[in-house]
Amino acid sequence: MFPETNKLPLASTILMVSPAAFGFNAETAANNYFQTKPALSKEEIQQRALVEFDNMVQSLRSHDIDVLVIEDTKEPPKPDAIFPNNWLSTSPGGKLNIFPMYAPSRRMEKREEILQEIGKHFIIQDVQDWSEYEVEGRFLEGTGSMVIDYENSMIYACISERTSLPVLEKYAATNHFQAIVFLATDKNGMPIYHTNVMMALGEGFCVLCEESIEEEWELIAVRQLLESTNHTIIPITRVQMHCFAGNMLQVKNKKGDKILVMSKAAFDSLRKEQKEMLEAYSTLLPIAVPTIEEVEGGSVRCMIAEIFLQKQ
Repeated sequence: MFPETNKLPLASTILMVSPAAFGFNAETAANNYFQTKPALSKEEIQQRALVEFDNMVQSLRSHDIDVLVIEDTKEPPKPDAIFPNNWLSTSPGGKLNIFPMYAPSRRMEKREEILQEIGKHFIIQDVQDWSEYEVEGRFLEGTGSMVIDYENSMIYACISERTSLPVLEKYAATNHFQAIVFLATDKNGMPIYHTNVMMALGEGFCVLCEESIEEEWELIAVRQLLESTNHTIIPITRVQMHCFAGNMLQVKNKKGDKILVMSKAAFDSLRKEQKEMLEAYSTLLPIAVPTIEEVEGGSVRCMIAEIFLQKQ
């Protein structure tokens, strides 16, 4: 059904964390300009976020995607726990990575019980914990900071307060990746906090907000690398990026079908021809998460930690 392309590893199991104290985090809003403080009570925000989360899990499972759900703990309150991909990632070959987080309030999301639960179901060959960089004020927020092309051993990353160049280079060197680094800005000229907001890499394609890379030579370099690794670039505008059209994730279900997960806001922002281009590579799965997007400035890709580990 879909064209034969380079074989980017696609996760067939994903991890999601059910929120217990979701809410507006002023600490993360300092450099996440996608966040908006709503005129709702804390209880109503949590309630709405939980409904959206449960609907997303149900939608993924109805498409035969294997979802491991872990419950957040109410104490201490962790308003961003719904975004585990920032502190936790796994990679083909059995590695589990723990990352340094910008906001002190988010460091509490790193729970030993979550690692133990993963270890119950999957084989972990190696653990790399990069948290020591937090005391130096240097950060690398997982697959938010890095869009990783495992097939070609490349990492795409836009530098921000949450993505420190020295930590990125150390991570890339340790794991034998080439780091492709650039600056990307939002509609107000502010640095984009996470690369996965403006860029989504799939098997044979890349959704890219080219407008956000203002330095022409950096954009040319990114485009050339994507094209040389057989990725068709599907450009999105800054307006579409602010609707989270760059925050997509391609996964595969139990039958091996390729599914491109995105929010309903992202889907609705796409033009007909963009949807048709994406449909050449995947079945599109839009899911509505408006409260989560508005309050915490993250979308469906941020809610997913891919599990590339072998099952026990």
